[in-house]
Order: sequence, then C-alpha cells, then structure tokens
Amino acid sequence: MIVLHHAWRSSASRRVRLCLEEKGLTYENRVVDMAAMEHHAPEYLRINPNGVVPTLLHDGRPLHESGTICEYLDETFPDRPLRPEDPYGRALMRNWIRYVDERIGHLIVFNWRYRLQAAAAALSDEELAERVRRIPSAERQEAWRRVARRPFTEEERTAARAQLVALLGRMEEALAPSGWLVGARYSIADIAAVPFVKRIEEEIAPEQVTPAAHPRVAEWWARIQARPAFARAGIGPFWDAPVMTGHTEPEMLT
Repeated sequence: MIVLHHAWRSSASRRVRLCLEEKGLTYENRVVDMAAMEHHAPEYLRINPNGVVPTLLHDGRPLHESGTICEYLDETFPDRPLRPEDPYGRALMRNWIRYVDERIGHLIVFNWRYRLQAAAAALSDEELAERVRRIPSAERQEAWRRVARRPFTEEERTAARAQLVALLGRMEEALAPSGWLVGARYSIADIAAVPFVKRIEEEIAPEQVTPAAHPRVAEWWARIQARPAFARAGIGPFWDAPVMTGHTEPEMLT
C-alpha cells in the first residue's frame, strides 16, 4: 500500500504526484495543511523528523526527499520506466535533479507571498516564537522569522527571477539533442523541472516560456502538459485549489 502525505502547492509534492501518476500507481492521498503547521505536528514528525513534505509510506515504511522517492518508485515498480537504462544516463539524471533543487531558494522568494506569508505575518511575537520552536530545522526557523517580519523585497524578487530564467537557459541547451533533459525519453529529470517551469510560466517570468525566448523549453512544456499524468497529478495554478480529473473518490489517486 502506498500513502502520500503532501501539499498541493509544494514543488516537491508535485514531483512525486506526477511520478506516481506516470507510473499508473494507486495511492492514498493525505493532504498536509502547512499553514496550520500540520507538518510540524508530533504525529507527522514521527514519520518525517525533518517536518517537510512530501512523505511517502510504502507498506508502512517512510521515505523523504522527492528525488529519492521518485527513484525508489521507478526501481520498485519498473513498468513505464522513468530513468535512463545506462548508469551514465542515470548519473546525468541525478545531476539534473540536484541542479534544479539548488534553485528552490529562488522559488521560495515568490511562493512565500501567498498563504504562508499571510499566516506568518498575522502571528503575534509570542505566537511566532511558539511556531518557530516547533520547527525542527534551524534554516526553516529563520525563514519563518524572516517572512513574518521582513518580507522579501522587490530587489530580491528581481534577483531570484534572474536565477530562475537562467534555469530555462540551461534547459534550452539540454533539450537540443532529443527534446528531453536527459537521454532520448521523458525521465525523472523532466519531472524534477516541472514545478519550477509551472511557476515561472504562470507568474514569475511568463514571457520566457515562449517560442520567442526559449523555443525548446516552450515545446517541451507543451508536451509535458499534454501528458495525461499531468492533469491527474493536480498541478494547477499555485494560488488555486487543485482540480483533479479522472477520480471518483477524492481521497484516492490512481
């Protein structure tokens, strides 16, 4: 049995949902309310001491980190393979995942403006101190203090936007041989980039995900969105509730 603890807007959660849907796997869907700090509740920390999403449980055993989870799923359920067949290709895939992950701080500059920004800013000093005390990561503790009292500036957003546009430039080069980031077919490397390109296209720099600016990325993005798994994974607009398709039971995704 597969159980996924996730948040709809979380980039890492979106990756794992997309991987599960591409593999055609049935899983139980458990949404974690991050604004309510459910990911720092004692019952959640028992399965993920880092207090982050997603967490995947397979037969009761927890796994963390979206890249690790996706590789585990592909190795455990080899049908519809999502990794290159050769070791060198798999190494390149992991390098791409790592490279994309290094851009997460730039994405957070934009993502914090929404629900978590409002929740953090509304806290009194005492409430904020209590929230921060429950966060297991010192880095995330500082992020909460920062966003609650010193929201990111327009200058910081401009710098972050430039770094994310640079990601598109790197993708443009990588897509030249085959139209996919690694090797000759769709892989976990492509899945890793999807949440970032989604945010860039819908808000951060939409003019850059176009044939005029990055033609290979634009063509890749059109093919990604056309895949049935993309719709099933609920990768909708960042600020809206997800729209799931093809599911009669809202708590189960197949």
